[in-house]
Amino acid sequence: MNLRSILFILNIMFPLLIFAQERDTLMHTPNLRDTKEMSELSVYARRADEIVPTQRLSGKRLESLSTHSVADALRYFSGVQIKDYGGVGGLKTIDIRSMGTNHMGVFYDGIQLGNAQNGLVDLGRFSLDNVEEIALYNGQKAQIFQPARDFGTSGSVYIRTRRPHFEEGKAYNLRASLKGGSFGLINPSLTWEQRWSKDISSSLSADYTNATGKYKFRYRRLLPSGDVAWDTTAVRQNGDIHALRLEASVFGNTHDGTWNAKAYYYDSERGIPGAIVNNVWKHAQRQWDRNFFLQGQWTKHVSNRYKFQVNAKYANDHLRYLNPDTTSRYQDDRFLQQELYLSTAHHVEILPGWQANLSADYQYNTLSASLPQFAYPHRHTLLLALASQYEYRRFRAMASLLGTNVWDRATLGTAMQKTCNYLNRWTPALYLSYKPLPHSDDLSLRAFYKSIFRLPTFNDLYYTEVGNSQLNPETTRQFDLGFIYSHDWYRGIFQHVEIKANGYFNLVDNKIVAIPKGSGQYRWMMMNLGKVHILGMEATAETVLRWKRDWQFLLCLNYTYQSATDRTDPKDNEPLYGTYGGQIAYVPWHSGSVAGTLSWRQLSLNYSFIYVGERYHSSANIPQNYEHPWYTHDLSASYRLQCKDLALVFGLECNNLFNQQYEVIQNYPMPGRNWKATLKVEL
Repeated sequence: MNLRSILFILNIMFPLLIFAQERDTLMHTPNLRDTKEMSELSVYARRADEIVPTQRLSGKRLESLSTHSVADALRYFSGVQIKDYGGVGGLKTIDIRSMGTNHMGVFYDGIQLGNAQNGLVDLGRFSLDNVEEIALYNGQKAQIFQPARDFGTSGSVYIRTRRPHFEEGKAYNLRASLKGGSFGLINPSLTWEQRWSKDISSSLSADYTNATGKYKFRYRRLLPSGDVAWDTTAVRQNGDIHALRLEASVFGNTHDGTWNAKAYYYDSERGIPGAIVNNVWKHAQRQWDRNFFLQGQWTKHVSNRYKFQVNAKYANDHLRYLNPDTTSRYQDDRFLQQELYLSTAHHVEILPGWQANLSADYQYNTLSASLPQFAYPHRHTLLLALASQYEYRRFRAMASLLGTNVWDRATLGTAMQKTCNYLNRWTPALYLSYKPLPHSDDLSLRAFYKSIFRLPTFNDLYYTEVGNSQLNPETTRQFDLGFIYSHDWYRGIFQHVEIKANGYFNLVDNKIVAIPKGSGQYRWMMMNLGKVHILGMEATAETVLRWKRDWQFLLCLNYTYQSATDRTDPKDNEPLYGTYGGQIAYVPWHSGSVAGTLSWRQLSLNYSFIYVGERYHSSANIPQNYEHPWYTHDLSASYRLQCKDLALVFGLECNNLFNQQYEVIQNYPMPGRNWKATLKVEL
């Protein structure tokens, strides 16, 4: 019997063993039903568990940014690149520290959002109306009590939706909002929260997005000599979207734990504006998405020393892609992917300051399609994670070991069956933190190392005429060293100052690069780039000033430097088309952001600035592949009017104030100056 089998059996038996040992201590477990709810407070302080480099946006600070979706909010984090194909309905994905979109895990209320088909999670479809906090972790989440899948990514985004909070004597909350603006945007939303008993509450949220997606843009190209090749003004077409989101959640407390369940439904139809190439300014491709998942979580505190958690999820995702253009190739493709996920995690305090966790996850994915000669893949994934955390005085350490077993089976008609048992691997991670000042917790030094990989997706391996069954898993090794300084003052103007800085070096082997093929946003041509070296630095500074009681100013600065170069073949260094030593596609050397909020009583004024420096759209860093820097200035203002139990919030935004013409992805022009007005009602 191998080590993985032993750990799996222990993971199943562990609750019974500990429960028998600790049954006499149950009477000392805190009774969660006896706790009292408090009204929401705004606290500026560093979290005690920040052993992992973390960035957060939550509460009023998240509301103050000129953002429509989760993807828009993530732009304000350092070390992040958002691939945006333009407009309200354009595909939006995240890349952290240049390791690739597929290395990012996106978690929605604690459970990962999966896409076995192409590994992409479109962050543009997650509205911020029901989001309470967005957190970005380098490596993995800053705790060991979590499912095994949480240990399996190079970086993680955690989206936490609002949990109902009720004022004393109140049994319900009702929030409604209406947003309208440029591109024909109409976005109504409604949230109803209800307290059914002392221990059970629910939340129902819905929003609808409708936009024409039409906006003017200036398309300008320069020759290598610097002369203007063409300069054209046009209107972006076929960028419309019609989307409905429904979300229902139930939350409960027991005398020894908590539980929650969530149902999520998203239905959209959108146009795919396509790339502006060969003087083609309008495309006719359409895409339909219908996503549904049902998930639940149960956490039980068996004793003061032992607790466990169970997670479960079922997801069903439909995708239809239509290309009616018969001059190229008529397509009407339909895909259905399903996912079943089960997880159990067990946390025990071995000694004071020493904790351990054992997690086991099982995941089953299938994909079917209307394509001829499709492979119909099935994937079974078993994950086992052993993690431990130790704290002694001013020193903290967290270590984890993740075991991954994957079995693939792909069937083509009745003639061929293929089984891929190509993966059986253990991957470690180590995080260290030390506070060097003897009488203060203000300064903390941090370092971590993590080795992890990502599997080729179903499209990578099996997509008809595109997939490459010979692809290797893409592996990363991450090294990080940094510090965080945070201090709070209780007198004077300065209330809070926090400075973070991290230097990192990442090694990526067998890097899988996704290149759009045709005008569709979901089809990709896959290849192993080989080796990539990523050297970078991130710095963040934040301060809070308060004066004359009612005035407050929050300022946050982010800066990122990255050198991400192709190190595959030293012989590939031709002056014109060689890629060795070249910065990989769409990674800028310099980027940063500035966000400031000035508040006076119920009035809030917000300014934000985002800058992305020069880059290339190919690893061949030649003038023809050069992409100019771009930047945007955004302004917004909001006013809150309180009338007894009724609150009205008025908001006005101006994005891209100076009408900057830019592209995030080559040949996909972004909107210029645009406006949005918001009215919110809270009862």
